Amino acid sequence: MKKSIIMSAVAIAMLSLGISGSAMAGKPGFEKCMGIAKAGKNDCGTSAHACAGQAAKDNDPEEWVYVPEGTCGKIAGGKVKK
Repeated sequence: MKKSIIMSAVAIAMLSLGISGSAMAGKPGFEKCMGIAKAGKNDCGTSAHACAGQAAKDNDPEEWVYVPEGTCGKIAGGKVKK
């Protein structure tokens, strides 16, 4: 029982790393949008921390997420990170 729980946790961790790794890559056709990230849902570090998923509050103006190009300006509070 414990072995299967550990194996499940490892599999979930590996999938999570794969998903966040692709989000961090900055795929062509996406832009960094500041001020719209929800707590714990940012895509990368800021001056306050070094990793994705560490935003402390919703809509922090320094936190950002990748969005399809051209959509950030259409989101209330969104500002394209240069």
